[in-house]
Amino acid sequence: MTAASTAPAPVGDLASFAAETFTHDGVAHRIFRKGGGPAVIVITEMPGISRQVLGFADRVVALGCTAVLPDLFGTAGRDPLVGGLTERVAGLRTIVGACVSREFTVLATGRSSPITGWLRALAAREHERCGGPGVGVVGMCFSGGFALAMAVDPVVVAPVLSQPSLPLPVSPSRKRTIDCGDGDLDAVALRCAHGLRVLGLRFDGDPLVPAERFAFLRERLGDGFIAVELRQEDGQPSEPLPRHHSVLTLGLIDEPGEPTRAALDQVLDLFANQLGLR
Repeated sequence: MTAASTAPAPVGDLASFAAETFTHDGVAHRIFRKGGGPAVIVITEMPGISRQVLGFADRVVALGCTAVLPDLFGTAGRDPLVGGLTERVAGLRTIVGACVSREFTVLATGRSSPITGWLRALAAREHERCGGPGVGVVGMCFSGGFALAMAVDPVVVAPVLSQPSLPLPVSPSRKRTIDCGDGDLDAVALRCAHGLRVLGLRFDGDPLVPAERFAFLRERLGDGFIAVELRQEDGQPSEPLPRHHSVLTLGLIDEPGEPTRAALDQVLDLFANQLGLR
């Protein structure tokens, strides 16, 4: 199958989302909101809220949910597939800036990133605002593990970890962990023992999301962790990375019968079922 014959991930328009600021404990970030119904927090991958992430959010809206996108790094609305050297430099600056930010844990093991406290407060506010049985959340790449740390709060009823990349897997110990503190992970495991399901997505062979990380999550969360592991040949040929990585966006082949589309549908089904839409 050639790149020309594969449907890429849909893109969205930032102008169709309403922007506001959410402040908690002295920390303020913009958020973008769209839709109606129970809230789903969509936490972007690097290098920021891209048009492909907005396209995923539009699918959440079409499901009957309110999509809420925190603007934590980068420039919202940029397309990582468009632009030359200037765009690549801007993306690199975003990555470096996030890596040195005190809000994010990049290398340390056994710790939840400080930003997860702000995200939990956002989820609680959106649940109160939107109603429903709880809140869904999806973290992607750099933010993948944030969804896991947020799931200590009972308000989060549908957590999704899409290619969770932190801590960066530069050593065996960092491959067999995730950016979630031991206490938080124990709390999530207890919720899993009582029925919570945590969905994880990755491409096999992705150097940023090693198999050891998902094995670790299976050990800690038991049957509560549902792993969706795709083959490299399942990914979108036009994804710009050397190895397929972004399951729900750049690596997606948006055609019925494709494994990546089935993974996307599994995410949407989790939200629909857990948020009372079916």
